[in-house]
Amino acid sequence: MRRRSVLPSHHDDAEKGGGKPPQSRLCFLATLCVMFWVLIFYFHFSVLAPDPDARPVAVATQARIAHDHLPDRVFNHDGLLRTPPAAVGKEEAPAAVVGKEEAPAAVVGKEEAPVAVVGKEEAPAAVVGKEEAPAAVVGKEAPAAVVEKEEAPAAVVEKEEAPVAVVGKEEVPAAVVGKEEAPAAVAEKEEAPPKEYPFQRALKMAENASDPCGGRYIYVHELPPRFNEDMLRECHSLSVWTNMCKFTGNDGLGPPLSNEDGVFSNTGWYATNQFAVDVIFGNRMKQYECLTKDSSIAAAVFVPFYAGFDVARYLWGYNISMRDAAPHDLVDWLRKRPEWNVMGGRDHFLVGGRIAWDFRRLTDEESDWGNKLLFMPAAKNMSMLVVESSPWNANDFAVPYPTYFHPAKDEDVFLWQDRMRSLERPWLFSFAGAPRPGDPMSIRGQLIDQCRTSSFCKLLECDLGESKCHSPSAIMKMFQSSLFCLQPQGDSYTRRSAFDSMLAGCIPVFFHPGSAYVQYTWHLPKNYTSYSVFIPEGGVRDGNVSVEEILRSIHPDVVKQMREEVINLIPKVIYADPRSKLETLKDAFDVSVSAIINKVTQLRRDIISGSEDKDFIEENSWKYELLEGQRTVGPHEWDPFFSKPKPKDKGADSGNSSAEAAKNSWKIERGDQN
Repeated sequence: MRRRSVLPSHHDDAEKGGGKPPQSRLCFLATLCVMFWVLIFYFHFSVLAPDPDARPVAVATQARIAHDHLPDRVFNHDGLLRTPPAAVGKEEAPAAVVGKEEAPAAVVGKEEAPVAVVGKEEAPAAVVGKEEAPAAVVGKEAPAAVVEKEEAPAAVVEKEEAPVAVVGKEEVPAAVVGKEEAPAAVAEKEEAPPKEYPFQRALKMAENASDPCGGRYIYVHELPPRFNEDMLRECHSLSVWTNMCKFTGNDGLGPPLSNEDGVFSNTGWYATNQFAVDVIFGNRMKQYECLTKDSSIAAAVFVPFYAGFDVARYLWGYNISMRDAAPHDLVDWLRKRPEWNVMGGRDHFLVGGRIAWDFRRLTDEESDWGNKLLFMPAAKNMSMLVVESSPWNANDFAVPYPTYFHPAKDEDVFLWQDRMRSLERPWLFSFAGAPRPGDPMSIRGQLIDQCRTSSFCKLLECDLGESKCHSPSAIMKMFQSSLFCLQPQGDSYTRRSAFDSMLAGCIPVFFHPGSAYVQYTWHLPKNYTSYSVFIPEGGVRDGNVSVEEILRSIHPDVVKQMREEVINLIPKVIYADPRSKLETLKDAFDVSVSAIINKVTQLRRDIISGSEDKDFIEENSWKYELLEGQRTVGPHEWDPFFSKPKPKDKGADSGNSSAEAAKNSWKIERGDQN
């Protein structure tokens, strides 16, 4: 007897008159269907969401965990390496729900994205570490998974297509496909910790408002005595022309001056040598109120080397090896010190009480002038204070020549200023100096001629013999009786006489910007017309300019204002007695130290911020000193005065010509005012 087929076809039914299938088989199929749906609903309501009220929080927590620990790559059910999808926005985002009334979270082609299936059981679409992210549920009535204010993972997509998540009006790829692609959602890279610098502690000291020395500490190297004190003990050898022993007394001020003529005040006046700044500055530093033995908090480091005294003793009759010996020795000593390594010497400074050309020998020819201290690679990092700087170099800075007045207290200064205001000045202008017949560029001869022929000018002619030019009393008396004092170039750009005249309340008249304006930018106003008169020397040299006419054309009220400005500048251009300290006034030492500290502090800040000026042009150093509120330089009206000449060019200034002039400084050694 032939058995019936399990599922009779419609053809069989038709042939047999529409007979019914066996009831036992239908019941079995119905039972399987019911059990299937029961398992689905049980899994959905009992396993995935046992607590409907707590579901939003649980899902949100899972989403946060998935977001915080999002791996670079995860594996799906088929063993393929997948890239986790990109998080979209910070607003609530539904999970991928597939149903008749819910929009799918990720669509690939025309098919809904499947949940991740492992074996025969449904599993979360993405697994993060040991935490499970909510799965994309497939079913008609499955509720959407709501994630509050967190990013929800999108459905995993197939290899070849990447879904697009819409954020606002812009489309962003939700996932990057392929096995080797970089993750679409990458955690923010941790920023590298800022670089630490050994001088940062010193910078922070300036922020301590309770410390009056914060940001002002100076560390002083304890040099071997051969670099300073031994020179003073051998003071008779410091100059070929002058016995410097009498000028090194009183902490470098020299012997006191008598006041028979009543030109000076009763105290504070000394016969100070114009090249004694090394000792004066060094002794003033010993009285500085913010010295420290801890170099890590120092705003700057002082090197008490008597550079001016050292070079002076070897300028005449010694070979270059002897002239360079002490500078080489000093540099070797400094480079072995831990303080040097902090900034490679860029926070160090020293004083050389002579003109810069004495320390800038251009060649190694025995006949060349001076030593090479300022050209040594290590020394170039240091700042050197000199009485005349080079316009074309960046590591020397001009400080005033010492005058004869060294007050011990503020009251001495105030009394002197009041006296200079009240003086009668019968002479319109005056000049003290000697001609330079061997220098065709010098205008001294023309100025002397103009002064001789003018009834408004007082002339004090100087020569190499004994004259009143060597008498401080005679010089100061003439300056005190004049409204204007002529200050042409000497053997170099600058003259001590300029500061003596200002001390007397006399308005200086300069003929070259290198004589003051680009030199003493720390001590004198950048607005040079407020305290001085500038007459370009070319017109005087050509005989086209009358100094008398120019000075007489200045209104008396303007003259009065200029004289008051000069008198107000007196504290900043004098050096107080090193054995005492001014109470409120800042002298030339204070101004110089403050400027050095500001320079080093700004350099340190630039290093930290990476904003050092990489376009700095050293040959334009004189221009940078004149800048205010900017860091770039351009053409300047004084360019012709400082243009580098070609060989044998006699029409402009140069390092060579200045060095040649320095060779004649023996005249200055023998007569301060020449």
